Amino acid sequence: MIVCHCEVVNDKQIAAALTQGARTVAQVCGATGAGRSCGSCVFTVKRIICDHREAATHATLQECDEAS
Repeated sequence: MIVCHCEVVNDKQIAAALTQGARTVAQVCGATGAGRSCGSCVFTVKRIICDHREAATHATLQECDEAS
């Protein structure tokens, strides 16, 4: 899905930036180019970051449960 139409950045590119260590909107936008023009995509970028964090937290908790 295209997240930033101005810079043609998709959700897979944002996910890759998060996997490579980006943690903030500024870091994701710096790594992908999203948000550099009109900025209307920044809310969506933030939502993707939050979803990624939530998924990572869930995976970590599941690993802890499996280790018990």
